[in-house]
Amino acid sequence: MKLRDPLPDLNGAARWLNSKSLTKNDLIGKYPVLIHFWSISCDTCKQAMPIVNELRDTFQGQLRVIAVHMPRSEADEDVYEVRRSAKKHHMTQPIAVDHAHTITNAFHNRYVPAYYLFDANGKLRHRQTGSSGLQMLQKRIDRVIAETK
Repeated sequence: MKLRDPLPDLNGAARWLNSKSLTKNDLIGKYPVLIHFWSISCDTCKQAMPIVNELRDTFQGQLRVIAVHMPRSEADEDVYEVRRSAKKHHMTQPIAVDHAHTITNAFHNRYVPAYYLFDANGKLRHRQTGSSGLQMLQKRIDRVIAETK
């Protein structure tokens, strides 16, 4: 995805955890949206989760945070394990379980962790992968929220 690209559809999840099924239209309009891709087999994702949760909690009511579980192997497709890992890592945000990689492909995403920040109009404003640079992500979130007010 390139900057200013529109938020892709979130259709195709095998199931949603912590939420009803969400669509692109459910997310556009009021708040910026942070979509983060993770996998239960990704140690870097697990290490970054407390920071993602802190962002979710710090910007509650100003930012929507949505997780997409992207399986990296057949073992990652166990929904019970996804649910257990999400609970263990205090993930209360909506989680799309993307077994068929439908959402992952719509984002042209190949990495976990990966972060996509969209403004309230659904335009991509920032993207990054890996665990380094999460301070930069927070600065981008601050900027996009300030523009929304």
